[in-house]
Amino acid sequence: MLEEILETYEDEELLIADGFDDAVIGIATDFTEPRLIYSVNKCIEILMSDGTTSYEDAMDYFTFNTSGAWVGDKTPIWCWDI
Repeated sequence: MLEEILETYEDEELLIADGFDDAVIGIATDFTEPRLIYSVNKCIEILMSDGTTSYEDAMDYFTFNTSGAWVGDKTPIWCWDI
């Protein structure tokens, strides 16, 4: 999905969250800069994929270091899958 988005929006500088390429589920094109949308569930799965990280540790890391970080107008959108 990420490759398709990057090709479609090749003239845009999208902010990509390192290590979470497989968690991209779309792009938002509202009144601000285009921003990537990531699945939180997929991000947590990626963090746990090493087999040693618990769900709680992955969630703590993700909410503090990833979704909790504001990096400007191009900050990705984190979609909490329901």
